[in-house]
Amino acid sequence: MTIEQSPAPSDVADVYDGIGQIYGSAWGPNYHYGYWDDDADDSSIEVATDRLTDMMIAGLGAQAGQRVLDVGCGIGHPALRLVRTSGVNVVGISVSHVQVAQANELAAAAGLGDKATFQFTDAMDMSFPDGSFDAAWAFESMWHMPDRGQVLSEIARVLRPGGRLAIVDVIERGPVSPEGRKVLDHVCENYAVKSLGTVDEYEKALAANGFVDAEIRDISANCNRTLAVMADAVETKRDELVALVGEEQADSLLAFMRLSAVTPEQGYLYLTAVRA
Repeated sequence: MTIEQSPAPSDVADVYDGIGQIYGSAWGPNYHYGYWDDDADDSSIEVATDRLTDMMIAGLGAQAGQRVLDVGCGIGHPALRLVRTSGVNVVGISVSHVQVAQANELAAAAGLGDKATFQFTDAMDMSFPDGSFDAAWAFESMWHMPDRGQVLSEIARVLRPGGRLAIVDVIERGPVSPEGRKVLDHVCENYAVKSLGTVDEYEKALAANGFVDAEIRDISANCNRTLAVMADAVETKRDELVALVGEEQADSLLAFMRLSAVTPEQGYLYLTAVRA
């Protein structure tokens, strides 16, 4: 843990409603990490982000007609790809009213408003009935949660027994050097993150909350290129970023984004598990 104060839902919303909107306009609708097979893979970011989405879809293994919970849905792009690919029904949740509105607009424009709905809900305290979903995923949302164990407990509650869970998340990889700690602290202080999880933490939290058959993969080598590519994309929107946060902070955000791409202490995790 690198900062004492847990981010409130409004803090997370402020990130995505503020600099997140600028980042998203530079990046495109598939606003998450990409996956490259190796250093020689020259796939575009569009291909790489779709590839990671497809890994999540395969890991979830949801079947047509099933009900899937999208925890931290963003503007819903991965959820809509899941609906098109698998024929499921998705309920996405976010603590950003802006993202919820954008996601519902995109679903309607795609003719999928009857299959994908998005609503304002805090993942720490969901109002859904027990066992009301067949599967769930969390796409780079868990790092914002004040208590990941509590969120996993809530997900376990609303999943039926045998329901599958898939997660990708930014993580901390040890041992952490002083230089690495500066990068991790920057992430926490600027992106409404209390702390970055670890593989060990996830293993223990999954088991403690009734998940079995967990498969966890550190895919940092395949995904961290995202940060350098994103920095280049955001650079094209630098004037907008400066107008929002000031020149010094804009320079710092871009510099740390590029530094994060080559900092081994910041990593990326992919996991699947089953609700017992």
